[in-house]
Amino acid sequence: MGYDAVLLAGGRARRFGADKPAAPVGGRALIEWTAAAVPDASRLIVVGPRRDVLPGAVVVREDPPGAGPVPALRAGLAEVRAPRLALLAADMPFLRPAHVARLLEAAGDGPGAVLLDEAGRAQWLAGCWRSDALRAALDGHRGASLRGLLGPLEPVPVAVPAGTRPPWFDCDTPEELAAAERLL
Repeated sequence: MGYDAVLLAGGRARRFGADKPAAPVGGRALIEWTAAAVPDASRLIVVGPRRDVLPGAVVVREDPPGAGPVPALRAGLAEVRAPRLALLAADMPFLRPAHVARLLEAAGDGPGAVLLDEAGRAQWLAGCWRSDALRAALDGHRGASLRGLLGPLEPVPVAVPAGTRPPWFDCDTPEELAAAERLL
């Protein structure tokens, strides 16, 4: 069964201080690393400003720009055509296709699956979902929290060995970007 990928790349990056998804690590922009984790996606949908690094991606903006992950999900989901989707942050340099495949498999026919970090916390921007389940959850939803939106769907939790490069590692600060560079 096919899937689309929605990469959220339009946040304000207050702690980062620059265009976080475009920041280079290991010779590639962070958003390129995340996009490389979904090579089998039928459509790659990027929610955020247009960048020249992902030709062929469908680029949309949340309304208003920088409004947060729930409006960004709404904007991205409007472009989804496949029955399932990967919902990913655009700043995860260690996420790989095998992790996404594991999430898709774990979700099965249920509403979704999310990666757990080393402390057992759900990583809401590292998951795979049924498109219709997300549309139903968003219908009438007015909250701003992804956890508040996605948690009630009771996704399958997926734990993977952390190793030295945990797939849920994101780069929210310049220090985390430097740590990712060292780990690569």
